[in-house]
Amino acid sequence: MSLSLRIFIIYMLFVTLCSYFVLRTVMEEIRPGVRQSTEETLVDTANLLAEFLREPMLNNKINNEFYADIFRAYGQRMPNASIWGVNKFAVNHRIYVTDKNGIVLLDSKNIAVGQDYSQWNDVYLTLQGKYGARSSHEIEGDESSSIMYVAAPIKEGDEIIGVVSVAKPNRSVQPFIDRTQRRLGILGGGLILLGLLSGAIFSWWLSRELRKLREYAVNVSQGERAIIPESKIASGELRQLAQALESMRSELDGKAYIERYVQTLAHELKSPLAGIRAATELLQSPLLQTPDNDQQRQRFINNIDSESLRLQQLIERLLNLALVEQQQTLHDPKPIDLNLLLDELLDNHMARISQQQLQIKRDYSPGAIVSGELFLLRQAINNLLDNALDFTPQVGVICVRTRKENGQLFLSITNQGEPIPDFAFARLTERFFSLPRPATGKKSTGLGLNFVQEVVALHNGSLELRNTHDGVVAVVNFLPVLSSNHGGG
Repeated sequence: MSLSLRIFIIYMLFVTLCSYFVLRTVMEEIRPGVRQSTEETLVDTANLLAEFLREPMLNNKINNEFYADIFRAYGQRMPNASIWGVNKFAVNHRIYVTDKNGIVLLDSKNIAVGQDYSQWNDVYLTLQGKYGARSSHEIEGDESSSIMYVAAPIKEGDEIIGVVSVAKPNRSVQPFIDRTQRRLGILGGGLILLGLLSGAIFSWWLSRELRKLREYAVNVSQGERAIIPESKIASGELRQLAQALESMRSELDGKAYIERYVQTLAHELKSPLAGIRAATELLQSPLLQTPDNDQQRQRFINNIDSESLRLQQLIERLLNLALVEQQQTLHDPKPIDLNLLLDELLDNHMARISQQQLQIKRDYSPGAIVSGELFLLRQAINNLLDNALDFTPQVGVICVRTRKENGQLFLSITNQGEPIPDFAFARLTERFFSLPRPATGKKSTGLGLNFVQEVVALHNGSLELRNTHDGVVAVVNFLPVLSSNHGGG
């Protein structure tokens, strides 16, 4: 089954189920909504009649045939009204009036005069000063035969002297409910069809776009030349994917990546090799074969030694970097005490620290334990310390700190060197990129920070370099080991 078909099926099920539940909910809310509106109208009508009948009740004229004739004539009227496509040919309200004891005095249907209605909720609750309403069935168990009754008190001051009730059969509003449900059903069905059509078009479009990428990938896998014209990819995201495939293909073909790597490496190796060759040629020159030139000869020998060391460092760091880049996970992680490891590395650099007259401030948090490979962490942290020593001026201060915060462990090394230039921030961890050292003006191999970043990522951490008011700080974020009963380093 294709991806586009799967997407369409899931989309179809989603649209269908959502539309069904929405329509069902709306359909179920129509009936109570119409009836609530009807009840509100009955309340207004009952209160209007209550005010109209107050004077006749006070003067005991409610039994007068005049009002009985009015109510009978009202019940016989034929409106012949067309309301939103529904024809109305008869008046559906029934109106009856009771005295303060609940005895029916007047009935528009003339079927309950003289009867005691005090037990019915509409009359009973109204006589008690409450809102009186009830719903009764003409035919027991037949929901369609229900009638809604709403009553209002007839008052003289604060005294209730009677009750007027207005009734309306729910079947009289059923045509409006049916019409609304029918129209909503048609509209909902149309929206469902439109949604499914939109889903089908989207699935077809996505399938067409993915088919182009698939054909390109198949051609590449078969060793054929293949190019994706960007103009044929309409989606921005898929166009980016096409560009990524092109870039990946170029990288795998070895055209961009290998050429750039080899050129940069050759450039880095050329400088120390040229220095060694020049010094060797001068040492072999007859002009230097005199005792007066011993000092110059020694300078050339020292130059060969330093350039050889630089070559050795470059090769070692390249090998270490290649090892880390190929390593997907830690081989033998163990709990390592960062505090002990930092002390060990600082002790190894003590001769240089003394020579530069540097002050080392140590601020350790107890139990700074991480899970990792000791060799890799020692090399990475040593690179950070080398950088700090290279960029810290004479009689400067280096602060080494570990701290635990919010379930994380932070290692920071701060030096008082010059701030990092803005242009260099984006390239600090780039391979072979290096800033000149203040003391000598020379650059390093440019592999140290790149190696640190790879090692930290392998340990599920992060590396951050930033300028501060105290100088430059390198911060490594680790996930600590919960138990601090073990240590290494």
